Parts: sequence; C-alpha cells; structure tokens
Amino acid sequence: MLVLEDGRVFTGKPYGKIGKTLGEAVFATGMTGYQETITDPSYAGQIVVQTAPHIGNTGVNTRDEESSRVWVAGYVVRDASRMVSNFRAENDLQTELEKFDVVGIRGVDTRAITRHLRSAGSMRAGIFSGAEAQRPIEDLIAEVNAAVKMKGLSLSDTVSTAEPYVSQAAGQMIGRVAILDLGIKRATIEQMNARGLETVIFPAKTSAEDILAVKPDAVFYSNGPGDPEASGTQVETLRKILDLRIPFFGICFGNQLLGRALGFDTYKLQFGHRGINQPVLDRNTGKVEVTAHNHGFAVKVDGGPEVDSPNGYGRVLVSHISLNDDCVEGLQCQDIPAFSVQYHPEAAAGPHDSNYLFDRFVDLINNKRVAQ
Repeated sequence: MLVLEDGRVFTGKPYGKIGKTLGEAVFATGMTGYQETITDPSYAGQIVVQTAPHIGNTGVNTRDEESSRVWVAGYVVRDASRMVSNFRAENDLQTELEKFDVVGIRGVDTRAITRHLRSAGSMRAGIFSGAEAQRPIEDLIAEVNAAVKMKGLSLSDTVSTAEPYVSQAAGQMIGRVAILDLGIKRATIEQMNARGLETVIFPAKTSAEDILAVKPDAVFYSNGPGDPEASGTQVETLRKILDLRIPFFGICFGNQLLGRALGFDTYKLQFGHRGINQPVLDRNTGKVEVTAHNHGFAVKVDGGPEVDSPNGYGRVLVSHISLNDDCVEGLQCQDIPAFSVQYHPEAAAGPHDSNYLFDRFVDLINNKRVAQ
C-alpha cells in the first residue's frame, strides 16, 4: 500500500524490496530516463511517482547511472515491464531496486496519485508491503504523519562524496573548477571535462579555505536534495567565494544557494518541478528551452527582471523563468562573475537544449583571465 499523510491510500503489488519506506511523495513527468531519475542524488528522501505508465522496459546499465547507487526512498509505477528489451541492458529494474533495498509499489493508478499531489501538494508518504501491509491502516497513517518533513531538512552530507577527488580534463586543460558536491550527477562532471576543465570535487561541508587551496579558476555548486534554508554553511562559504570575485556557476540546489548568498529568500513549492519536459524562457536570447528539472524549492525575487542584491553584490538579473508558473529559473549577476540556473543543463537522458550553459561557464572563466 501507498499511504499518504492526508489518509489517502492506494493498493497495488510489491515492486523491489519487501518491507516499508517513508519519504516525501513527488511525481516525475519524464517519459524516458527512469534509471537517471532513480540514481539522481537529488531524489534522496523522496518517494517518486512516475507519470509515464510503462517503466522498466529497457532495464538498467552501468553507463546510464548518475551516481553509484539508487537514491530514491521509494518507487511508484503503474505498469512494470515483464521483460527487458534493450541490447544495452545489464540487469532488470526489479532486481536493481532489490539490490539497493528500495521498497516500491506497482499496479497503482499513478495518474490519480499525480492529480492528487498536484491539488494537495507534495506530502509525506509511506510504502508498506508484505507483513508491514497487514498492520491496521490507522497505524500506517500515524507512522507516515510522524515522519520527518522535507522543509528544514539538510541532506547534502548524506549524498556528498566522503573525500575529495579529481576528474581530469579531456584533451587540453583550459582551467580548474572546484566543485562542491551537494549531490552531483556524473553527467555534470563529464560536461565540464569535455570542455577542457579539470574538476576537483569536494565534500559538502568543505570550507572556503580548502576550496581556495587548489587555486581554482572557478567554483561550481551542484544539484542536491533538501531545504536550502538548512544549508547556512554552504551559503557562507559561497559568500567568501563571491567576495573574491571568483567565477561561479550553480545548478538546481546551487541556484538556490546563490540566491540565498545574494540575499534573497527561498520557499517550498506546492508540488515542485520534476521531469525532462519543463519549458523555460531565457531572457538573454528570447529562446524557450525544454529542460530537465528536479526541485521542490525555489528562489523568491520580488520585482525585476533586474533587481539589486540585498547583500550588496550589485545588480542581479532573473535570467530564466518557468513558462508554467513564472518560477525563477536562473540568476545572472551583472557586477560579479556569477550565474546559476534552477534546472539541469547536463540533462541525461535529455533534452539537450541547455548544454550551452557549460560554454557560458567556460567564457566566464576566460573573460576573468583576460581581465586579469
């Protein structure tokens, strides 16, 4: 059974490990890329409902993993594929979920669940199977309501690397980027390496002094799970980077932390943006990009599109906005070398409309070097 905190219950069949799991119920609207979804560290602590009805048909393979493990707290699908039909498959999804102790459910009306979450908002939930599903429903609802809420929760340490490591540039090296790993995806590192950037990846709570010790040409904050308001340490570290005018780029969680470093507030969205089909307007070019999203929080900027940083970092342009709800999707500092976007320009398994942002990052590094 899938049990929501408001008492709504959906009955299906076990998928993955038998047992119980608790987390925040969210829905992801991508038609493809389920393996990239479940291995994205940004989904830590969340029970993901796939709106695409047929899941698992291409199996899983090592190359498409965004990290070394499955991170979702639970998994909800309508029709789980009975067989694997892809020459790249190395395993089936059911076995992969069992391998990483992920409790899931199949055979439920994911359309009804999604419509409910869109109306009532993302909420705490639990999946119960086997002996756990035989308990009184009142007990299950009570257990879900006793679970921790996502708001106020810091999860960066849970998903971050334990030790720093280096990923070499492909071909001629044009610069070194220090990355704060808040839940980074492998595709992000690959995008930078392909552009001649050597990356040094640090744990989430690394100090500004340790980051600066590697003499980076730029600093990058990755995507990741949790509430940005609970990440004061990373915000203070970023302010030290901005004070030194070191080029900065952030995506997803990194966008929210840049917003807070600049002095803006963040807030929790009703049901968030998750999927690979989200339309975003780039105000610099006037073009609309189809983008990949995974976030439940956003930056709040009053006025605009250009405003002053409350913390004294000069003018800030709200460079990108969501065409679904006008949510802030990007920030571009006009007086210091820093910018960020709320979505995922690395976008495995697509779309690739926003890959150019990594080129903008390279330009920012080169322009800083020329100015010196």
